[in-house]
This record gives sequence, C-alpha cells and structure tokens, in this order.
Amino acid sequence: MSDIFGTPRPRSAPRPPDGRRRVLVPTLVALAVLLFLGSIFTSVWTDRLWFKSVGYSGVFQSVLSTRILLFLVMGLIFGLFVVANLYIAYRSRPESVPVRRDDPAYRYRLALTPILRPVLIVVGVVLTGFAGSVAASHWDTFKMWSNSTSFGIKDPQFGKDVSFFVFEYPWLRFITSFSFAMIVITILAVVFVNYVYGGISISGRGPRLSRAAQVHLSILVGLAILVRVASYYLDRFGLIIGSGGVVDGGTFTDINARIPSKNILIYVAILCAILFFASIFIRSWALPAMSLGLLGISSILIGAIWPAVMQGFQVKPSEPDKEGPYISRNIEATRQAYDVADVKAESYSATTSLTPAELASSAESRVSTRLLDPTLISDAFEQLQQVRGYYAVPQTLDVDRYKLGDDAQPQDVIIAARELKLSGLQPSQRNWANDHTVYTHGYGVVAARGNKRGPNGEPVFVARDIPQIGELTTKTPPRIYFGEQSPTYSIVGRPKGAEPIEVDTPRGGASATSKATKDNATQNTYDGTGGVPIGNLFNKALYAFKFAEPNIVLSSRVNSESKILYDREPRDRVKKVAPWLTVDGDSYPAVVDGRVVWIVDGYTTSNSYPYSQHRSLKDATADTLTETGDSQQALPTDQVNYIRNSVKAVVDAYDGSVKLYQWDTQDPVLKTWMKVFPDVVEPKSKISTALLEHLRYPVDLFKVQRDVLQRYHVTDAQAFYNDDQRWKVPEDPTAPTGSDALQPPYYLSTARPGEDDPKFSVTSVYLPNSRQNLAAFVSVNSEATDTANYGKMQILQLPSETQISGPSQIANDFQADKGVSQALLQYQQSKTTTIKYGNLLTLPVGNGLLYVQPVYIQRTAVEGSYPVLQFVIASFGKDVGFGTTLDEALRVALGLAEGSAPDEGETPSKPDDSKTASQLLADASDYYEQAQDALKDGNLATYQRRIEQMADSLEEAQKIVDASKK
Repeated sequence: MSDIFGTPRPRSAPRPPDGRRRVLVPTLVALAVLLFLGSIFTSVWTDRLWFKSVGYSGVFQSVLSTRILLFLVMGLIFGLFVVANLYIAYRSRPESVPVRRDDPAYRYRLALTPILRPVLIVVGVVLTGFAGSVAASHWDTFKMWSNSTSFGIKDPQFGKDVSFFVFEYPWLRFITSFSFAMIVITILAVVFVNYVYGGISISGRGPRLSRAAQVHLSILVGLAILVRVASYYLDRFGLIIGSGGVVDGGTFTDINARIPSKNILIYVAILCAILFFASIFIRSWALPAMSLGLLGISSILIGAIWPAVMQGFQVKPSEPDKEGPYISRNIEATRQAYDVADVKAESYSATTSLTPAELASSAESRVSTRLLDPTLISDAFEQLQQVRGYYAVPQTLDVDRYKLGDDAQPQDVIIAARELKLSGLQPSQRNWANDHTVYTHGYGVVAARGNKRGPNGEPVFVARDIPQIGELTTKTPPRIYFGEQSPTYSIVGRPKGAEPIEVDTPRGGASATSKATKDNATQNTYDGTGGVPIGNLFNKALYAFKFAEPNIVLSSRVNSESKILYDREPRDRVKKVAPWLTVDGDSYPAVVDGRVVWIVDGYTTSNSYPYSQHRSLKDATADTLTETGDSQQALPTDQVNYIRNSVKAVVDAYDGSVKLYQWDTQDPVLKTWMKVFPDVVEPKSKISTALLEHLRYPVDLFKVQRDVLQRYHVTDAQAFYNDDQRWKVPEDPTAPTGSDALQPPYYLSTARPGEDDPKFSVTSVYLPNSRQNLAAFVSVNSEATDTANYGKMQILQLPSETQISGPSQIANDFQADKGVSQALLQYQQSKTTTIKYGNLLTLPVGNGLLYVQPVYIQRTAVEGSYPVLQFVIASFGKDVGFGTTLDEALRVALGLAEGSAPDEGETPSKPDDSKTASQLLADASDYYEQAQDALKDGNLATYQRRIEQMADSLEEAQKIVDASKK
C-alpha cells in the first residue's frame, strides 16, 4: 500500500485503538463540530431575523456577503498558497535520503508519512479558516476602500487627497501585512517539509539545500522581499499619520531622514529580490545572501541610525526652528479634523466691579437658569413618581427643552423615562414567566422644570403620574418597551380573544401616592410592529438555544402570535443597524409628536487623517458622569484623529424602530458609508420640525473638542512649542473626596455675550495648566432649530492678569462664606441630614462670570428620603449670595435684596468703635437671635446680613480683648 504521493507506508504500523476509543473520539469530535456550527448558524439566523424585524435586512445581507466573500477569497488564497507550496516541496524532495535512526528528521518522516494527506487537509482548512476570519473582520476597511469619497483636501507632504489616507491606505496596509504573513508562514512550512524529506540536511558545515529546495525558497524569499518593497512604499505615507514625535504626523526627521531612507530601502530591496530570482539560474545563494545582508544593514544604518543621529545632533539643538513648519501642519490638520478650525478665543474682560444695578440688569435673562441638578434628583423622581417598585429612572437624568403652557420660549426640562427594572420585584415574584412574559415594559416619562422648585424644594413636574398628565403630554399610551434598563428579552403577544398577561398600568390610574398593590393593575398585550415572531417551532428552538432557555420551547405562554424583543438598549440598536458608527455615550428620551423616542448621536471617525493629533475617545470623554457607569457610558478606547457628528438616530420607545438621519452633509466618511448602504441613512431634509426641536449638540463630541482645545487653541507654532499657554479642564468640585474626575459639561439656557436671548447651550470652563483660577469659558450653541448658529463654539478667554476664581476656588468660597456656613450649620451638625452640593454652573454676565450652585438637603434617618433643593448660592466676584431661589440669591449677592436698607433705629452694619467688648458681644448675640428669626421666616437676605453683622461684632470684640492683654 502507498499514500497519494506513491510513498510506501512503513511496515510496522501503530496498533489500532480499541473499539470504544474508535467510536468515542469521532463522536465527541462530531458533537463539538456540530455544536460549533450550530452556534454559528443560530447567531447568523437570529441576526437575520432581528435585522428583518427592524427593516434593515440590506445592512445584514451586505455585511454578511462581504464577510463571506473576504473569508472565502482571502482564506482560500492563503490556505491554497501554503498547501500548494507544501505539495511542491514534497513532490520535489530528493528521491533517496540517507537513513539515520538518530536523525530527528527521520523520526518526523516516519510519523508524518502515513497521515500526510489528512495533515495536509487539516493544515489547509485551519489556515483557510484562520486567514479568512482575519480578512472577514476587515470588511469595513474593504468597503471604505472600494467606495472612497474625496475630501477635497490635499496633504501638505505628498499632495494626495486625504481620502487616500482615510480610505485607501488602511486596506493597502492590510493587504501587504496579510501577504507578508502568508509568505513567511509558507517559507517556514516549506523549510520544515524539506528538512523532513531531505531537501535540507544539517551537517557539520551548516545546512545543505537540494537544487529544488534552493529554487523554491529563492522564489518565496524574493516574493517576500517584493512585499517588503510595497511596505516600504506605504511606510512613507504612514509617517504622516503616525505618532511619537513632538507632535503627531511627519516631523523634521521623518521628512528629511525617514522618508528618504524608505526610498533608498525600496531600491535596495528590489535589487535583493532580483538577485534571489536570479539565483534560480546562477545556482548560488552567495549574491542573494549578500544582498539580504545589505538590506538588513541598510535598514539599521539608514532606517534607524541616520534618523537618530539627525534627531540628536541636528534637530534637538534647534528643535523649535526645525519643527516649526511641521507643528504648524499639525495644528492646522488637528483643528480641521476635530471640526474646530474656525474657533477663535475672544478676549473677555471679566470685570468684577460693576454696580449692582448694572449687574442686575445684565443678569435678568439668567435668573431663569436651570437649577435642578440631573445627577442629584433621580431619587426625587423615583420616590415621587416611581408608582411601582418595578419602575425606575436612571441615576443621571437628561436635560432637554420644551415649550410649556403659555411660555413663548422653550424651557429647560429635566426628563427621564419611567422604565421597567426587574430588580425592583419581590424575590417571590422572580421567575421565568414573570421576568419574560408579565413584566415587559415601563410606562411614560417623568419631567420637571429645570428652573423651579416646589414649596418644599421638590421638583415642579410637567409630566407625571400614570396615566400621564401635565403640561408635557403624549398622544398615545407611552409604553417603554425599548430603553436603557429593559430586560434582556421579553416575549409578548397573545392570540385574539386570549386574556392579556402583561402588567401595564395601576388600575384606576393610580398616582404615585396610590396604595394600589402590584396585583391591582391592568394588563396589556403588545401590538407594535417591532420584535421577532417566534410562533413556529423552528424559531422557538433557535431562541431557546440562543438564550440557553428551554422554557421558550416548553412554555404555553409562547404561542402562535408571540414575538421576542431583545437588543433593546437604544445605543445597541443603533450600533447594530449602523456598525460603522461610534455612538455617543448618552442617549436621551424625548416626546416628539406625542411619542416617546430615544435620540442617539452617531459619529464617523478615522485614525488616519494626515498630521492630525490622535486622541483616545475614552480618555477624552471621561468625567464624573462616565464614572457612574449609568445613563452616560464611556466611549471605547479607540485612538482617533478625525471625528464628525454625522448622524442623528431615533429609536422609538414602543416599537423599537430605528431611523438614521444625515446630519453632517459635508462629511466624506458618511458619504462613503451612504454609498456602501444606500437608503439606510435618510437625508437631513426628512427631519421633522418636532424632532429638530429636541436635537442637541452631542456631549461626547463637545468633550473631545474640549480636550483638543486645551492645547490647540494656540495657533502659533512657536507658542505651541513653548506650551506655556496650555489649559486644562477643572476637576469636579462636587465629586467625592479623593476623586480626580473632571467636571462634566452642562446643558443650560444662557445668553452669550453678543446675544440678546438665552439659547440652549452646552458649556464648560478651562483653567491655566498650573493654577486654579479661571482661564476661559467655552460654550456651543445647541439649538438645532437655530440653523445659522447651531454648533458655533465660543471661547471667552480671560486676561492673564485678571484673577477670576475657578470652580474649586469658588466651591471653597461658598462653603467658607459666613452667611452660607451659618445657614447650613444646623444641617452639618445634624445626624439626620446631609448636604449635597449640585452642579456648579458658570455663566457670562456683564463682562464677568456669575457662578450658581444649588444646595440639596437629604434626611438620612428616613427611609425613602431624597435630596431636596433647599437653597441656591450665587457669586459674582467676591460677593456671595444665599437664598431659597436664584432670584433671591442674586439680589443678596448684588446688595439689592428687599429690605436691605437699614431699618429705622437699626444698629449700623459696622460695629461702633466706641463700644466695649461686652457691648459688642451683646450686639453679636442680638444679631444671632435676629438671624434665627429671619431664618424661621424664610428671609435669607436678612439672615445673611445679620450673620455678617454678628461676625463683624465678634471680630471687633476679639480685637479689644487682644489689645487689653498687651
């Protein structure tokens, strides 16, 4: 008997395994293969059903077909190339090989020869699968390359359109890497086969190659070197999108040493490849080996040592001058890539000496500024509007704006969806039927005015209760089947005539104070278009396998009309239908045309924009909100150097439908993906006016731009290099002690300098790099309906000689203020209450900056208590005001509080120098009593004034006592 190549089998064959092993091993292998293939089939088929249910079958088919195409073509090229070369190496083996039983090659040959055919097949299949999987994972790179769209901008070094670097370069780089790996693996495999079958023998003088092995390996090495030629060529372009120099992109050494070295190495490598091909005829490897050595030495000398010498001896001594032109390229490209090219810092005088009347006049439009802190009032929303224990709102709520009642202008509103949270059920209620067929959805939204507080500090709701009532209403029952806290999956739908089983609303429309029990609720049956039908046994079995839950097949609650709802988080749905998008970390609910929807911002990104500085999305967007890990999630750690808010996505909270709208009509990356997936992204003109009113400037894009502008607000190359004008984002003064988390941006309505009416904006501040005073105030117009000004960023830069306190300093001033500290003393000393400071807002007012901070009080000894907005602190310059409303705090700070003039017979605010220490102490006692009376009456203006007078009297008394001791 002989094998397929005609080689006689050894006479002594190994003993066959016993019968049980002969049956058991193939059975286990077959089961493992079936399980693997079954899981792949289940994943693919359920994805097909899911995409069909949301109307994006085209996306699924396009991605799947591209992945299969790349898997087959690239995988087969790789696998067949290796196997073909192995076959050639085997067929060209020497006819006779000396047998030495102590030779490892002999033992390998003895073991390998009987099973050569299956080994060859296994190697081919494994390599095809591995290489095909790698290629399939680059489907998006292939799609961008094949549908490239011009940027209309040329890079300053090679004069190529930016599209070459963003779309073409990544795919070309992948092809060269893939090809080089394929050839290197083939060379190693061919060397092994030749060694086993005598084509390569190891003797005392080194390895000896047969003529066939020499020719074969010469061709393979020559091909590998030609691929390296292509890599050297691409390396030149990679230098201007790389990092590691004084700035990202090509620096002086890159342009003047590394690129020329790559050009030289190209020619050396071509010569080396020619010599290897020539060795087919000259029967010697001397010249090819010498050329290979020359290539290695050249790589070290001109590829590494030459640039290092130039950097150390030519660039370092004059780095600002040498790198200046390339820093300028980096600044221009970075500002363009992050869409801040037109942003300029404006000088802002930050006057702090305005008269009270002037400041009051300028601050009139700010008195309605948002006070409720979205990070602190979640408990109030839940306790007052939870209705049932299985309803919940996120820890961080969202800020939107709505026209309410007779208000002509939209008002800031804090809003949250009332979602289902299974962990709120009693343990006795937790079973498969309840978790997946009974408790399936949340109900409605909860919303409150952002600038008002109730009589006891509670939110002033504009959407509340079940059924929902208030100024903000919905036209349809606002059931929340798709949200941020929805169960992993729910099975909904009942045959006609069957009793509904889904828990819906409290019977009789019970409000938050109703004593209705969990059983006293109406039932509902989902009738939306979303969801995957699982009425047939095949689909039931698929999803039982997918979720590892046999009840999906066995339960009678899964019927002919059933649908399964899963992948319900809005961000996940958008990422699934548009896998080429990076999704903002904060999706937010809105009521649009009477329906509850989730709005999600989508970004197109790249890491190949020439000369632009790279940023980690995760690092650039990290702050106290992302650390909570609740409603605002951190972006991935992707390194990018180009970003655009190209898509606005809308997910319906009831049926889960997803709509994508083009937002940035000039973005070439989006245009490329719109070629790849036609009709998936709807044109911007399709956005309704009602939806446009709730679109906003995305918070993560603002944070990335804020991060970039810390340094790139400087446009002069010399000043940029000196780096003495760098800014930093302040740490959040309200964060827990010991935390170094950054202060998040804030959405609020404010009138920026030069504007008459307040506009919904996202705002933040900067500090100098090494100090805590304020450097600049930055804001972006977030009113999508204001098409002329939406997205315009304004930076108000304070003069360096003006010392305006930063957030941490202001927070310290607030807590150290006599009036504030005395008013809060009773809460600080109480063991039953805690003080929570809300978001510290910064507003430009009267060529200065006004700080506003709400103060919340929470009773800790009472179960179910929540923070209550009790006071507001305001500051302009050195003046601090404290009141129950922003208006009152402003008036106190400005000295305009009602009754601020001294009453008839009132002791002057400054102590009388002629009084004795005992008289001053008596005055201080009187002031304290008057202050406490004012506090009981809710007159914080008088309270704060009396406290200050008490402190002044005590200070004068102390001076008299100290003087008498001398």
